[in-house]
Amino acid sequence: MWCINLSFQLANSPVLLLLLQIIFWLSVLAVAHTYLFYPLWLPWKAKGKTGNRQIYLPNHPLPRVYILMAVYNEEKVLAQKLDSIFDTTYPLTQVELWIGSDSSTDATHQIINRYAERYPNIKLTIFEGRNGKPRIINRLMEANGTGLPPQSVLVLTDANVLFTPSLLYQLVKHFKTPQTGVVGANVLNIGVKDTGISYQEMWYIKRENVLKHYESLIGGCMMGAFGACYAMRATLFEPVPSNFVVDDFYLTMLALEKGHTAIKELEAVCYEDVSDDIQEEYRRKKRISSGNFQNLRRFWRLLAPEKGFIAFAFLSHKVLRWFTPLLLIAAFCIAGYLAFRTKFYALLFVLQCVGPVLWFADFIFGKFNVNIKLFRFARYFYLMNLGLFIGLIKYIKGIESNVWKPTKRNA
Repeated sequence: MWCINLSFQLANSPVLLLLLQIIFWLSVLAVAHTYLFYPLWLPWKAKGKTGNRQIYLPNHPLPRVYILMAVYNEEKVLAQKLDSIFDTTYPLTQVELWIGSDSSTDATHQIINRYAERYPNIKLTIFEGRNGKPRIINRLMEANGTGLPPQSVLVLTDANVLFTPSLLYQLVKHFKTPQTGVVGANVLNIGVKDTGISYQEMWYIKRENVLKHYESLIGGCMMGAFGACYAMRATLFEPVPSNFVVDDFYLTMLALEKGHTAIKELEAVCYEDVSDDIQEEYRRKKRISSGNFQNLRRFWRLLAPEKGFIAFAFLSHKVLRWFTPLLLIAAFCIAGYLAFRTKFYALLFVLQCVGPVLWFADFIFGKFNVNIKLFRFARYFYLMNLGLFIGLIKYIKGIESNVWKPTKRNA
C-alpha cells in the first residue's frame, strides 16, 4: 500500500509537475525555433549584406575543374547528364570528368565509353563490388587527385542532376577568394507532380536553398551543401570516413572547421528530378538521418559558443531539427499526462493530435486518389520525422555500410 501512496505522491508532486511543464515548453520552443523563428530571423539579419565579391571574371584565366561523379546503373539519365556537363560556357580545356562506377550492370559503361570517344577528358574507373558514394569519391581522389594544380576546384555531382551552361563558372568564380572552401549550387526540381510527395519535397528544397543563401550572407557558413551538386577547393579535400553516409555535409563542415567559408550561389542553377514516391523519400530520409548523427558526433565542437554564428546556425538549422522527433514525442507525452490535471494542457494535447489525424486522413484520401496539399504536408512532415527517428536508432545500433540504392526516377 505504501508503494501506491508513494507513487501517487510523486505523480502529483509540484516539483515533478513544474519540471514536466518546463520540459514541455522547452521542447515546443525548440521545434518552433528551428522551423519558424530561425527561418524568419535569417532574412532580417541578412538584409543589406552582399556576400563575396572577389571573383574570377569570365574573360580571365580560370582554375582547372575536376568533376567527380559516382554512378550505379544510371543508363536512364546518364546521356542527358553528360550532354549538360559539356554544354558549358566554361573552357573545356580546363575541365576533367572523373566517373566512378559502383559495379554498374546496365548500359552505364557503354554510354560513358561512347562519350569518352568525343571527350577525352572523361576518365571512367570501374570499382568491383558495392562501395557506396563516399568510398567511390575517396577512391577517385586517391587514384587521380595527386599533383593537381594548386588552385584546382572539385565539383561533386549526382548522375540525375542536369547542369545549366553557366553552372561551372558560377560555382568556380568564388574560389578567387582564398577563404572560400565550399560553394553550393542552387538545385531546382523538375518532374513535380500533384499525386505524390514531389510538390512537398520541392517546397522543402526551395526553402533550404533560401536559408542556406542567408547563412552564406551572414556568416559564410551554409549548413551543408546539397550533394546533388557543389564545389570545393581541392586542397581541402580529405577522405570521408569509410562508413559515413552523408559525405556532402561532412565535407562542408570540414571546410568550416578549417576556417574556410561555405556559401550558396543562387546563380549556379542545376535541375534535379525530385522523387514523387513517399516511401522512396522516407527510405532516403532514414538513410540521411543516420548519417546526420555521424556528422554530429564528428563536428560537435562546432557548437561551442566561441564559434559564433557557425555554432548558432548549426544548432538552429540542423541539430534541433535532427532531434525534433524526440522533442515532439516529449511534448505529446507530457501534454497527455498533464491533460488530466488542467484544461489548458488538455487543449494543447488535442491540438497536437491534429497533425497525426491529418496524416492518417491523407493516407485514406490517397486510396481514392484525392490529394489535399495541407493534408499531404502534414503527412510529409510526420513521415520525414519518423524517418529521422528511425535513422537515429539505426545510428545507435551502428552503421556498417554506406552503400546506396539509387532513388527511383520519375517517368
